[in-house]
Amino acid sequence: MDDPKDILQHKKGQEAGINALNQDFNKYDQVNKDQNYHLVEHESLDEFDEDHKIKVCDISQFIHGDAEQKAQFVQDLGSALEGIGFAILTGHGVEHGLYQEAQRKIAEVFEEIPLEERLPYKYKRHGSVNEGYFPIKQTTVIHPDLVEGWVFCRRAFNLDDSDFNEKDFWPRPGYEPFFRSVVQSHEGLIAPIMQSILSYLGCDPHLYDERMAGTNFGFRLNYYPAINQEDDASGAGRMLGHEDVDLFTILPAQEVEGLQVLNRENNKWIRLDAPPGSIILNTGDYMQRITNDRLPSTTHRVSKPANKSLNDKPRITFPMAVYVWENEILEVLPGLENPKYEPISAIKFHTNITSKYYGDDYAKDVK
Repeated sequence: MDDPKDILQHKKGQEAGINALNQDFNKYDQVNKDQNYHLVEHESLDEFDEDHKIKVCDISQFIHGDAEQKAQFVQDLGSALEGIGFAILTGHGVEHGLYQEAQRKIAEVFEEIPLEERLPYKYKRHGSVNEGYFPIKQTTVIHPDLVEGWVFCRRAFNLDDSDFNEKDFWPRPGYEPFFRSVVQSHEGLIAPIMQSILSYLGCDPHLYDERMAGTNFGFRLNYYPAINQEDDASGAGRMLGHEDVDLFTILPAQEVEGLQVLNRENNKWIRLDAPPGSIILNTGDYMQRITNDRLPSTTHRVSKPANKSLNDKPRITFPMAVYVWENEILEVLPGLENPKYEPISAIKFHTNITSKYYGDDYAKDVK
């Protein structure tokens, strides 16, 4: 049974709403997170770092370059992720037109498919991950985020299973083949990213090759509707401050501003503005665990645009969170001195953390 003090802490955090702090929910964290922040932007309290620029890294150096270029990319990417937990990738080879078409199709899903057709696909836990449709203001139990979402894991795509049935996951035909092409374009980047990270840490760059081939992921369609006056006045954020649970997240740059990254060195927020067609990469809790805190799981959130004229425009994103399968064991990488964390199953690690968003029953009976 949960400690009554922990239950009370969670309840107080929920009741605090827009005034909640991340440390109200720290019992769920499975890696060290000393930073303190409000889950939602507070104009009068938050400070912004206007000088820090997220490093731009050309991944074509690693994929197509010579030994010297590969080494340069490894250093650039590794130092960016170790320093702030975020990097901007260029040279990835994915056509910008594919990303533009993805935004159009996501708008169709949330604007043209009636709610009654989406609700039968409402989210359910499968393995570690809640998969399916998240109605507006239901992304977490902590805070009414101003976003609708739809999470598709590997099994929602016709990638490996000859018994795949599109209707089990997708409300209408045609979307799966298109978004499969987006997922496959990102799958080609998983090995180079992981190999670069391992090289930077002095590990065998191919240590995770087998685990990364055909691994699970969470591909999320995010639709942040135009902000009405009531929601603007409420102080609610578009997505609360959080750290991703995964190894790393691949996020194509978005057209409408709002992504903010916490610089833990000065506890100021960075407004991240990535070039069109680029990819934003950030590390998550899995990565912080296996790297013994070398690569942080960095706090970020989605706030309303600083430019209020953009309130009338929806914000559309489609991040791909890269995991390992539930039966894998997360353990500190070989060669990293003085391991801080004991080995743990991915499913236990994942569900313990995400119980803060879905309630304590989410991790019930997970071994």
